[in-house]
Amino acid sequence: MKIGSKIRDIRKRKKITIAQMSEKVGLSKGFISNIENDNTSPSLNTLNTIANFLDVPLPYLLLEKKQHMKVVRKADRVYTTFNDIKIEHLTSQSGLRMMHVVLPPGASTGEEHAHEGEESHLVIKGTVLAEQGEDRVVAKEGDSFSWNASVPHFVKNIGEDEAILLIAVNTENYNL
Repeated sequence: MKIGSKIRDIRKRKKITIAQMSEKVGLSKGFISNIENDNTSPSLNTLNTIANFLDVPLPYLLLEKKQHMKVVRKADRVYTTFNDIKIEHLTSQSGLRMMHVVLPPGASTGEEHAHEGEESHLVIKGTVLAEQGEDRVVAKEGDSFSWNASVPHFVKNIGEDEAILLIAVNTENYNL
Protein backbone atom coordinates (compact mmCIF):
# COMPACT_ATOMS: atom_id res chain seq x y z
CA MET A 1 0.00 0.00 0.00
CA LYS A 2 1.43 3.37 -1.04
CA ILE A 3 0.04 5.59 1.72
CA GLY A 4 2.98 7.99 1.52
CA SER A 5 2.59 8.78 -2.15
CA LYS A 6 -1.14 9.31 -1.60
CA ILE A 7 -0.36 11.79 1.20
CA ARG A 8 2.14 13.59 -1.04
CA ASP A 9 -0.37 13.77 -3.93
CA ILE A 10 -3.07 15.22 -1.66
CA ARG A 11 -0.63 17.70 -0.08
CA LYS A 12 0.59 18.90 -3.49
CA ARG A 13 -2.94 19.11 -4.91
CA LYS A 14 -3.83 21.37 -1.97
CA LYS A 15 -0.66 23.41 -2.59
CA ILE A 16 0.76 22.74 0.88
CA THR A 17 4.52 22.62 1.37
CA ILE A 18 6.25 20.05 3.56
CA ALA A 19 7.36 22.96 5.78
CA GLN A 20 3.75 24.12 6.26
CA MET A 21 2.61 20.60 7.01
CA SER A 22 5.51 20.05 9.41
CA GLU A 23 4.63 23.17 11.36
CA LYS A 24 0.92 22.35 11.62
CA VAL A 25 1.16 18.62 12.49
CA GLY A 26 4.23 18.79 14.71
CA LEU A 27 6.35 16.36 12.69
CA SER A 28 9.80 17.05 11.27
CA LYS A 29 10.17 17.79 7.55
CA GLY A 30 12.48 14.78 7.26
CA PHE A 31 9.93 12.45 8.86
CA ILE A 32 7.16 13.72 6.57
CA SER A 33 9.48 13.24 3.59
CA ASN A 34 10.21 9.66 4.71
CA ILE A 35 6.47 9.00 5.04
CA GLU A 36 5.74 10.44 1.59
CA ASN A 37 8.54 8.36 0.03
CA ASP A 38 7.22 5.23 1.76
CA ASN A 39 10.51 4.85 3.65
CA THR A 40 8.74 4.60 7.02
CA SER A 41 5.41 3.34 8.27
CA PRO A 42 3.70 5.94 10.45
CA SER A 43 1.50 4.93 13.37
CA LEU A 44 -2.27 5.16 13.02
CA ASN A 45 -2.20 8.12 15.40
CA THR A 46 0.26 9.93 13.11
CA LEU A 47 -1.80 9.04 10.03
CA ASN A 48 -4.91 10.34 11.77
CA THR A 49 -3.13 13.64 12.53
CA ILE A 50 -2.04 13.94 8.88
CA ALA A 51 -5.53 13.01 7.61
CA ASN A 52 -7.11 15.67 9.83
CA PHE A 53 -4.64 18.28 8.61
CA LEU A 54 -5.25 17.35 4.96
CA ASP A 55 -9.02 17.29 5.62
CA VAL A 56 -9.51 13.73 4.34
CA PRO A 57 -11.00 10.78 6.23
CA LEU A 58 -8.37 8.44 7.66
CA PRO A 59 -9.92 5.38 5.92
CA TYR A 60 -9.39 7.12 2.57
CA LEU A 61 -5.64 7.07 3.14
CA LEU A 62 -5.84 3.32 3.79
CA LEU A 63 -7.73 2.42 0.60
CA GLU A 64 -5.96 0.61 -2.20
CA LYS A 65 -6.19 2.41 -5.56
CA LYS A 66 -8.62 -0.22 -6.88
CA GLN A 67 -10.97 0.65 -3.99
CA HIS A 68 -11.23 4.33 -4.90
CA MET A 69 -14.31 5.84 -6.47
CA LYS A 70 -15.05 4.65 -9.97
CA VAL A 71 -16.99 6.74 -12.45
CA VAL A 72 -18.80 5.45 -15.50
CA ARG A 73 -19.84 8.29 -17.77
CA LYS A 74 -23.13 7.90 -19.58
CA ALA A 75 -21.35 7.80 -22.94
CA ASP A 76 -19.11 4.97 -21.68
CA ARG A 77 -21.82 2.64 -20.35
CA VAL A 78 -22.05 -0.90 -21.62
CA TYR A 79 -25.38 -2.08 -23.04
CA THR A 80 -26.44 -5.70 -23.42
CA THR A 81 -29.66 -7.53 -24.27
CA PHE A 82 -31.07 -10.78 -22.95
CA ASN A 83 -34.49 -12.27 -23.88
CA ASP A 84 -35.53 -8.88 -25.41
CA ILE A 85 -34.54 -7.20 -22.15
CA LYS A 86 -32.32 -4.13 -22.53
CA ILE A 87 -29.67 -3.87 -19.82
CA GLU A 88 -27.63 -0.73 -19.23
CA HIS A 89 -24.67 -1.41 -16.93
CA LEU A 90 -24.30 1.65 -14.68
CA THR A 91 -21.21 0.60 -12.73
CA SER A 92 -17.92 -1.06 -13.53
CA GLN A 93 -17.16 -2.62 -10.16
CA SER A 94 -17.09 -6.39 -10.06
CA GLY A 95 -18.32 -6.80 -6.46
CA LEU A 96 -21.24 -4.39 -6.73
CA ARG A 97 -23.02 -3.93 -10.03
CA MET A 98 -25.96 -1.68 -10.80
CA MET A 99 -28.11 -1.95 -13.91
CA HIS A 100 -30.96 -0.04 -15.55
CA VAL A 101 -33.19 -2.74 -17.06
CA VAL A 102 -36.03 -2.29 -19.57
CA LEU A 103 -38.46 -5.21 -19.98
CA PRO A 104 -40.98 -5.02 -22.83
CA PRO A 105 -44.51 -6.27 -22.06
CA GLY A 106 -44.40 -10.02 -21.45
CA ALA A 107 -40.60 -10.17 -21.32
CA SER A 108 -38.94 -12.14 -18.55
CA THR A 109 -35.56 -13.23 -17.31
CA GLY A 110 -36.36 -16.64 -18.78
CA GLU A 111 -36.53 -19.78 -16.68
CA GLU A 112 -35.77 -19.48 -13.00
CA HIS A 113 -32.04 -18.96 -12.61
CA ALA A 114 -29.58 -18.60 -9.76
CA HIS A 115 -26.13 -17.15 -9.22
CA GLU A 116 -23.93 -16.01 -6.36
CA GLY A 117 -24.71 -12.80 -4.54
CA GLU A 118 -27.60 -10.68 -3.41
CA GLU A 119 -29.94 -8.65 -5.61
CA SER A 120 -32.08 -5.61 -4.90
CA HIS A 121 -34.68 -4.37 -7.41
CA LEU A 122 -36.51 -1.06 -7.59
CA VAL A 123 -39.44 -0.82 -9.99
CA ILE A 124 -39.13 2.59 -11.62
CA LYS A 125 -41.99 2.06 -14.07
CA GLY A 126 -44.53 -0.67 -14.80
CA THR A 127 -45.64 -3.87 -13.10
CA VAL A 128 -43.56 -7.01 -12.67
CA LEU A 129 -44.04 -10.44 -11.17
CA ALA A 130 -41.09 -11.54 -9.03
CA GLU A 131 -40.78 -15.17 -7.92
CA GLN A 132 -38.32 -16.98 -5.73
CA GLY A 133 -39.14 -20.40 -4.36
CA GLU A 134 -42.67 -20.17 -2.98
CA ASP A 135 -42.53 -16.38 -2.69
CA ARG A 136 -44.41 -14.42 -5.35
CA VAL A 137 -45.01 -10.70 -5.47
CA VAL A 138 -46.52 -8.29 -7.95
CA ALA A 139 -44.37 -5.16 -7.70
CA LYS A 140 -45.41 -1.81 -9.12
CA GLU A 141 -43.75 1.57 -9.58
CA GLY A 142 -41.93 2.56 -6.40
CA ASP A 143 -41.93 -0.97 -4.94
CA SER A 144 -38.69 -2.77 -4.25
CA PHE A 145 -37.70 -6.34 -3.48
CA SER A 146 -34.47 -8.17 -2.79
CA TRP A 147 -33.24 -11.72 -2.40
CA ASN A 148 -30.32 -14.06 -2.06
CA ALA A 149 -29.57 -14.74 -5.72
CA SER A 150 -28.26 -18.26 -5.07
CA VAL A 151 -31.90 -19.35 -4.74
CA PRO A 152 -33.55 -19.68 -8.20
CA HIS A 153 -35.53 -16.56 -9.09
CA PHE A 154 -37.55 -15.09 -11.94
CA VAL A 155 -38.83 -11.64 -12.98
CA LYS A 156 -41.49 -10.98 -15.64
CA ASN A 157 -43.18 -7.85 -16.92
CA ILE A 158 -46.90 -8.57 -16.47
CA GLY A 159 -48.06 -5.05 -17.40
CA GLU A 160 -49.24 -3.70 -20.74
CA ASP A 161 -46.36 -1.20 -20.97
CA GLU A 162 -42.61 -1.59 -20.64
CA ALA A 163 -41.25 -2.06 -17.15
CA ILE A 164 -38.10 -0.32 -15.97
CA LEU A 165 -36.10 -1.60 -13.03
CA LEU A 166 -32.97 -0.47 -11.24
CA ILE A 167 -31.14 -3.62 -10.12
CA ALA A 168 -28.13 -3.81 -7.82
CA VAL A 169 -26.21 -7.08 -7.54
CA ASN A 170 -23.68 -7.52 -4.74
CA THR A 171 -21.20 -10.37 -5.07
CA GLU A 172 -18.59 -8.76 -2.79
CA ASN A 173 -18.65 -11.49 -0.14
CA TYR A 174 -19.05 -14.39 -2.53
CA ASN A 175 -16.48 -16.46 -4.35
CA LEU A 176 -17.29 -16.44 -8.06
